[in-house]
Amino acid sequence: MSSNAEKTAGTKAATGARSLARARGLELIRTPGPTDYELLDSGEGRKLERFGPVVVDRPEPQALWARRLGSADWGAAHAVFSASGEDDEKGKWRQDKRVPESWPVRVGDVTVSCRLQGLWHLGLFPEQLPHWTWALEEIRAITGEKPRVLNLFAYTGAASLLAAQAGAEVTHVDASKKAVQWAKDNQAASGLGAAPIRWIVDDAAKFVAREVRRGKTYHAILIDPPKFGRGPDGEVWDLFEGLPSLLRNAAQLLAPDRAAMVLTVYAIRASALAFEQLMADVFAARGGTLSAGELALEARAGGVSVPTSLFVRWTS
Repeated sequence: MSSNAEKTAGTKAATGARSLARARGLELIRTPGPTDYELLDSGEGRKLERFGPVVVDRPEPQALWARRLGSADWGAAHAVFSASGEDDEKGKWRQDKRVPESWPVRVGDVTVSCRLQGLWHLGLFPEQLPHWTWALEEIRAITGEKPRVLNLFAYTGAASLLAAQAGAEVTHVDASKKAVQWAKDNQAASGLGAAPIRWIVDDAAKFVAREVRRGKTYHAILIDPPKFGRGPDGEVWDLFEGLPSLLRNAAQLLAPDRAAMVLTVYAIRASALAFEQLMADVFAARGGTLSAGELALEARAGGVSVPTSLFVRWTS
């Protein structure tokens, strides 16, 4: 069997003549999210959203504009997250109406259980829907073998479940044991108990480095890192320090033929251009196609869109 280094060298030799096609401008992808979600309004540093039957009022520092709805609509929220100090992610939920401990929200053909847990998050990032749709198209284009998907910083598993439901073998990696258990609960709620998903509680960077040494390959890799975090053994993650080496290692795990990667970054004060240039550096020798921009949630009833995250997509 050839070594992974030999495989990588062979891949580079086979693709070295290809040029990397980069979009001339940044892209803005607006989405209303899944049908079971709705951005009702935003403004004055807040956003009003519906996750299934539950309406929540959460901080949104970038909502600098005036609200469209009145106080009666905002006052009808089931729960309000009150920030503590200058950090909008620190604080607590106030329930003005009874909210179940957990409730189902449909995302395509899978079910995600939402909860008022984990800072001000509910277990679902609805703006990610375009990435999931894009990844599923890439997965379904794989022929001749079962698609293999690696989901890093995978949280509660919406992308993992959608990929598994589409027929892929999925490796789901998150440093939080609680998040992985939440994802397993979503697997059961989605009726995908027999789906081929490997649930891994591990530091993403360490896991990827081991997979490189093992010579593993994947057809699609999804990377959604936090700005800061800790691994299960206290490993420190800093986005700007750790991302370059993580991407270079992850690129070595991509299958030599058709493959795709999507990076989503919620450090919104950074630049999409910076991450696009990093990915261009990582994939310079392999070639392929690169696009970058921002994701934004849009209200179904019209109005302004709320920017949420930066992204870069690569395909072979």
